[in-house]
Amino acid sequence: MTYEKKPLYHYHPKKGWINDPNGLVYFKGWYHIFYQHAPHYEKPWKEPMHWGHARTKDFLHFEELEPALLPDQPYDKDGCFSGTALVKDDVLYLFYASIRRDEETGKLSQRASCAFSGDGVHFTKYDGNPVINAYPEDGSPNFRDPAAAAIDGKYYIVMASGHPETRTANLLLYESEDLFNWTYRGVMREWADSLFTECPSFMKTGAGYLLAASVCSEAKRYFSVMYGTFADGKYTIISSGEPDKGPDQYAGQVFKDHKGRTLLITWIPGWKYAGYREKDIGCMSVPRELTCEDGTVRAFPAEEVRHLLKKEDPALKRTDTGFIIERDGREPVIYEGPVDSLDLIRDEYVLEVFVDHGKAVYTVLL
Repeated sequence: MTYEKKPLYHYHPKKGWINDPNGLVYFKGWYHIFYQHAPHYEKPWKEPMHWGHARTKDFLHFEELEPALLPDQPYDKDGCFSGTALVKDDVLYLFYASIRRDEETGKLSQRASCAFSGDGVHFTKYDGNPVINAYPEDGSPNFRDPAAAAIDGKYYIVMASGHPETRTANLLLYESEDLFNWTYRGVMREWADSLFTECPSFMKTGAGYLLAASVCSEAKRYFSVMYGTFADGKYTIISSGEPDKGPDQYAGQVFKDHKGRTLLITWIPGWKYAGYREKDIGCMSVPRELTCEDGTVRAFPAEEVRHLLKKEDPALKRTDTGFIIERDGREPVIYEGPVDSLDLIRDEYVLEVFVDHGKAVYTVLL
């Protein structure tokens, strides 16, 4: 396997580190992809995180822009961490985790801040930042990744956090009338025997509501998507699932586009891969359209990239009980279970496998 050839259809910057997709949104004729970014280094934590920025009209050709958010204010000098986007009155708002390290104690302060733009390219940070200044009793210092949503005339932010005393990972709900003044409403969802959540998404879709988060349990990290009801600040799950169980994906973000589609893009990290080249090989997945059929969450490539699908690949071998994906220098990925259909996207060293029209998805670096 060679990593010198860069993927064609999986976005990654020309230079620098990339991780979590942020602020996925359709605005003024473009799909915008923001992301965690170290613009001057191929490894993380050598400089504070920025928000990298790219845009596309077709998810096949990408225009890389200048970073949208820089860690240039006292409240975010140690990083502009993950968050989401929201459009109001033809203005694009970015909500992000603003990180500051106390010089005396060395402890990180994680809060929520806001920036806005009229053209989707140049952003101004709100003078009153941070808009959420501290975590509540239900949270912990792991308090970040604001997910903003506009629902039935009100605005909501879901913050990712955890509670060490109860050993729960949780999502905390805030409400606002104006996007700048936020009131805490309580715990929206929690997971037992877990440390914290990351990178949530929240939105109304069809007759229900979608809630998603990456969950760091005591045993593993995984991405959970839930459909349910939402009333009086309370979220009730009807169905849930893990749309991508691949070993090389994390921090997925879900957004709704102008066509009414619920789309997911996830991060394909390269940092645990033995033998990768000097350039960071991490990238974004292709967009997947999320649906819920008979209580089952499915994720299948969006129509713009479906022409890339094929039925077989040298790295994947069918077996009597499922299939095996062979990887260079790493343990193979083994799937056991009935398989009615397989659809694959191969892009150099990236393989995305869709079982039974997205009933199960495996994202793999080969």
